[in-house]
Amino acid sequence: MRPAPTILHLDMDAFYASAEQAAKPSLRGKAVVVGGLGPRGVVATASYEARRLGVHSAMPTAQARRLAPNAAYLVPRFSLYRTVSDQVMELLGRLSPLVEPLSLDEAFVDLEAGGTADDSASARATGEGLRTAIHAVTGLSGSVGLAGSKMLAKIASEEAKPDGLLLIEPGTERELLAPMSVRILPGVGPATGDHLRRAGMTTVHDLAEAGEAELVRLVGKAHGHGLYRMALGLDDRPVVAERDAKSVSVEDTFDVDLHDRVRVRAEVERLAVRCVERLRAADRSGRTVVLKVRRYDFSTLTRSETLRGPTDDPTVVREAAGRLLESVDTTGGVRLLGVGVTGLADYTQEDLFAQAADARELAQRAQEHSSPPEEGGEESVPEPDPDSAELLAARRWPAGHDVRHEKHGHGWVQGSGVGRVTVRFEEPWSAPGRVLTFRVDDPLLRPADPLPLVRDAADYSSWPASLPKSRSGADSSGGGESSP
Repeated sequence: MRPAPTILHLDMDAFYASAEQAAKPSLRGKAVVVGGLGPRGVVATASYEARRLGVHSAMPTAQARRLAPNAAYLVPRFSLYRTVSDQVMELLGRLSPLVEPLSLDEAFVDLEAGGTADDSASARATGEGLRTAIHAVTGLSGSVGLAGSKMLAKIASEEAKPDGLLLIEPGTERELLAPMSVRILPGVGPATGDHLRRAGMTTVHDLAEAGEAELVRLVGKAHGHGLYRMALGLDDRPVVAERDAKSVSVEDTFDVDLHDRVRVRAEVERLAVRCVERLRAADRSGRTVVLKVRRYDFSTLTRSETLRGPTDDPTVVREAAGRLLESVDTTGGVRLLGVGVTGLADYTQEDLFAQAADARELAQRAQEHSSPPEEGGEESVPEPDPDSAELLAARRWPAGHDVRHEKHGHGWVQGSGVGRVTVRFEEPWSAPGRVLTFRVDDPLLRPADPLPLVRDAADYSSWPASLPKSRSGADSSGGGESSP
């Protein structure tokens, strides 16, 4: 534990959904749900308007539609989210060399290591300045927690949501934690929480009062010891600048079970290409290829093959995944496929030669799987399906994704079906736009790249030295502008 609250935790507010609302003026202030839209889709993020209706992440999309039938349901646009995430992480990197990203929208920062804070006043000013910078550069809001440990900083940012800041003064940790649910502590999930509840422990105060010996008896030595320390507000984990990934993987869940073996093989090869793209983006190579197959009865099988050395060769990964598929019975139907690479390593010289030799093939295959079909043609689908035309339209025109019409300009897909695609034409800085409908093969309509969320972003090239101390007119209610 530090004597000053110089560990900062940033958590962007409803990140995916907020980015979509910022990009689409017609959705601001309305319920927005981002995730898979098929019968087996799952909610990735819901806006606060949707959360008030009971929708939350990891909920089946079908259930979300029952709770919020009038919400906007959109397919994720990860290219946009990564761009915004890069902007946010670049701002964090100016505060300290020790930035520990946890995901696209969440990170720890060691302010003391960067010399940007050494006491409560400077930590608060830095946190407020960060929120100002993020809003000016991205148009989005983030919640900030400041404390003397990572655990407390993360709890503080959660309590500050949405769009707030909470600073926990060292020495007040136990008082703050005492009335909170045991579920607020890291590692206490539904099962552990229920086990503790049956033992009469529902608050953090109950855990501290029970003592270490009793917690060890209930949940085991390792977990019990850690749980007791957390209940006392103790956490000595440092902020780590680089978190080594243990694996890289991609997977897809299919709206309709796949039965045709040729189609299954084609999907595995497509996933292998995507996996290698991610591997190369991380400047890594891997030695073990893993195949994941979830069958029609929800049984999940994994198969792996360890290669002679690490690789990022798309041909090697694709062929290894194909060999693994041969050992799996898929005749009953497949609902999910995944391809991953583990045993990661930095590039070797051999990997670099392989990359140069296969770069053209990788780019070509990626284009084949991302580009729309040629004019007058259809994408090849080995398995006949009466719904294939609708599925192809949904893949070419995903709800929420960007398009450009030669006459009407930039817009986004509201939906597609029955050979038609409906588009709303608007830009992040425009007024809500009009809605028009086109044939799915309209030659004047094509997919487009996302637009920036802020057209004229403020100049923060000299930040943090020139950063204002707080946002004018910012709403500090709801959680947490003052210390507990």
